[in-house]
Amino acid sequence: MSTLPAVDGLLADMAEQLRAHLSARQISDPAFVGIHTGGVWVAEALHSKVAPEAPMGTLDIAFYRDDFEQHGLPQRVRPSELPFTVDDRHIILVDDVLMTGRTIRAALNELFDYGRPASVTFATLIDVDARQLPIRADILGASLALPAGQRVKLSGPSPLQLTLTAATN
Repeated sequence: MSTLPAVDGLLADMAEQLRAHLSARQISDPAFVGIHTGGVWVAEALHSKVAPEAPMGTLDIAFYRDDFEQHGLPQRVRPSELPFTVDDRHIILVDDVLMTGRTIRAALNELFDYGRPASVTFATLIDVDARQLPIRADILGASLALPAGQRVKLSGPSPLQLTLTAATN
């Protein structure tokens, strides 16, 4: 695969999908939660396109990962910030790349430590089919099939751009 899709086009498609999703479920007051780091960038873009008046929060799931004993904690752990009540709120959980599903599992665990949402809608820019857990996106920019040894990475925050990198374990 030599070319990756343009992020702006994916975000426009995702915003349209998200508006339709919220309308179909009669959700008028969602809250956006981006997973550090790339998920926050994608969440901010969707937030501004779909519901700029909605509250916005961030999660750093470093302490909730099931592999930090193997890989250690990242050098930079940020505090999670949810400046709204999670209980009974419709949450739009956003990440940049869905691969194994483990990041989303960790994010859901952390989110539920803050309270019990009415619903969680998961949006991701890219889905790389390498799932280890039964997790799928409700709102999706694009699906990619990557050769073994490659990963897709979102760089930003401005401009947002996708690149292919070698996998690191």
